Amino acid sequence: MDKEEQEGRATWVPGAVIVGAGPSGLAAAACLAARGVPATVLERSDSLAFTWRHRMYDRLALHLPKRFCELPLLPFPAEYPTYPCKDQFVAYMEAYAAAAGVAPRFGASVEEAAFDASAAAWAVRLAGGEVLMTRWLVVATGENAEPHVPDFPGMQQFAGRVLHTCEYKCGEEFAGEKVLVVGCGNSGMEVSLDLCRHGAKPSMVVRNTVHVLPKEMLGVSTFGIAMALLKWLPVQLVDRFILAAARLTLGNTSRLGLRRPKTGPIELKNLTGRTPVLDVGTLDHIKSGKIKVVGAVKEVTRVGARLADGKEEQQFDAIILATGYRSNVPSWLKDGGDVFTREGTPKTPFPDGWKGRNGLYTVGFSQRGLLGASSDALCVARDIHCQWRERERERDKPTSDVHQADSSV
Repeated sequence: MDKEEQEGRATWVPGAVIVGAGPSGLAAAACLAARGVPATVLERSDSLAFTWRHRMYDRLALHLPKRFCELPLLPFPAEYPTYPCKDQFVAYMEAYAAAAGVAPRFGASVEEAAFDASAAAWAVRLAGGEVLMTRWLVVATGENAEPHVPDFPGMQQFAGRVLHTCEYKCGEEFAGEKVLVVGCGNSGMEVSLDLCRHGAKPSMVVRNTVHVLPKEMLGVSTFGIAMALLKWLPVQLVDRFILAAARLTLGNTSRLGLRRPKTGPIELKNLTGRTPVLDVGTLDHIKSGKIKVVGAVKEVTRVGARLADGKEEQQFDAIILATGYRSNVPSWLKDGGDVFTREGTPKTPFPDGWKGRNGLYTVGFSQRGLLGASSDALCVARDIHCQWRERERERDKPTSDVHQADSSV
């Protein structure tokens, strides 16, 4: 679309445009609404919290206590358990949007967003050609917008089922089958456990080192203990304490094929964004042999796979890719190079990566989960509100004041 055509079809939007109606986008909209700043929330799917609603497996519950996962301005219901399940979290999102008066535009897929220097605004082009102009663009599509599907050699010839965890719901349909689970993060661990409990025979691929921690220690959240200790102690000392407690609780995970990184779990998270795995019972099934730990996939064959730690082909009925997600920002955001890398990840680490140039903001890219998204949303709303208030003052300034100011120049 050329510039003249764009200007002819463009609609100026009061306030901000927020791309994404997941937790990050809803938090940004709610925080802006609380300050009296309007926002248009664009969501390509047909529902809010689409990833949580449609791409998560049935047994999923929050890995952290609800007090670390609530969004600004509205706590979780008191009757919710410490670790709300997927359906409870979706219900919380719906109540959150309703309480804040946030009504996203569903089916609004952003094809391109670029800064128009002549208009000093962002031009957001939707599928179908509609263009929205805004002074403030908030990118809230998050780090998990698109499934990451690696292409292993020979994958196309595999005769069984291949699916990403975004398609996985329950292990019941895999009962009696040998299943290769590629990935040993929280999703890979939980899917392996779910498969095992439904009578499947999972083998979990572990390519790299991984920190596995107990979900709780003495009935208290491991994450909560770490956050409390970090207020008083350096991160390396807290890591040493957490790892010592993990060894007492879980034993030596290296003997199970789960080697730990040399860097501690919290320090590693801060440096790379790699999240430690919180054990929900998977280790007990590995110890009993019900879940096998295997090496990296070297090649997929018609009936199974060859693994890097063995020469013989192993047969599998299905392959589940617990290989995570990735950002889709590079596919549609132009002029965002000061904030995002070419992979759509933040250039500036938390807590300072929420603001770019020319009215560009981000929420939910801090690699700090819902807690980080909440922090981003509060900062973004505060900054936009200051500019909004200044523009309102300029607009409401009496004409005579403007004339006097002109005459004095």
